[in-house]
Amino acid sequence: MQLTIEDATELAVRVLTRYGMPQRYAAMVAEHLVDAALSGHEFASLARLPTLAKLLQDRPPAGEIRVVKETANSALIDGGDNIAYAVSVIAMDKAIEICRKSGIAMVSAYNTWFSGRLAYYVERAARQGFIGIHCMHGTARTAPFGGMEALLGTNPIAIAFPSADEPVIIDMSMSATTHGAANLAKAKGETLPAGLAIDSSGRPTVDPDAALKGAFLAWGGHRGYGISLAVQLLGMLAGSEPVIGDDSRFGQFYLVIDPELVMPREQYHARVSELKKIIKASRPAPGVEKVRVPGENSLAHRQRARDAGAAAEVHVDDTIYARIRELLN
Repeated sequence: MQLTIEDATELAVRVLTRYGMPQRYAAMVAEHLVDAALSGHEFASLARLPTLAKLLQDRPPAGEIRVVKETANSALIDGGDNIAYAVSVIAMDKAIEICRKSGIAMVSAYNTWFSGRLAYYVERAARQGFIGIHCMHGTARTAPFGGMEALLGTNPIAIAFPSADEPVIIDMSMSATTHGAANLAKAKGETLPAGLAIDSSGRPTVDPDAALKGAFLAWGGHRGYGISLAVQLLGMLAGSEPVIGDDSRFGQFYLVIDPELVMPREQYHARVSELKKIIKASRPAPGVEKVRVPGENSLAHRQRARDAGAAAEVHVDDTIYARIRELLN
């Protein structure tokens, strides 16, 4: 199914408000989901609406998102049990606001649940000329290296660096697969690639349902496990429990840095652009077309959509689209 950007956004808002999300936050989530589609990330786009609707259906009405503590270079945010898509935008914008005044800002947020692509939030900082770092400790879905119990979140981390042209955006989960990817495969009746997950008995599985009931493996073996543990510990700065057993009380960490603290901002931006050009001009390995910079494909996908203007379309798998429409019946 192909939808216009306007129709896709309206559909997402209708579903989310139908299941109790306030209009202003539903608009934030819808913008995020459509941007994910335009950036080439199907698993993080409208395919998430059935999962979000179910989570909303089981929750009491949310409160307000509010700053409960603030200093010259930090803030702590109570998410009011609102979805992290909205909390993350507000928290990152607060970090940018503080960074403008002090040059560096650390923000933590708690009492929130279910986040989207972290790249979406750190890009907001990079577009303002700052370095943005964001990581999140969520529901336990990943086994520690050598273990078989889900004790760690998928624990993504994203870093965006401003440049004289397009920012460099690095966004990766510390699990070998993600909750969104597993749910998408399950909804489409597909299997997962081998080596990403184990079932509840610790046996390797390609069945997404068995993986969701078991555990994902750590990305990068013991190295990824180490970074995942670090992300979990940073998330705990916001007050999250050591192990999160359900889709709530996530711990979020944000750090925004102004390069001007140590060197002229424009000089840093120029050097980032220069390094990008050096990397992209380097010799590719045999069988590789060209060397790329992280985040480049997503930005290119989105730019092509922008270039298409009114003709830009959002793709939704037919099976998933049917499920979304059922949510409005």
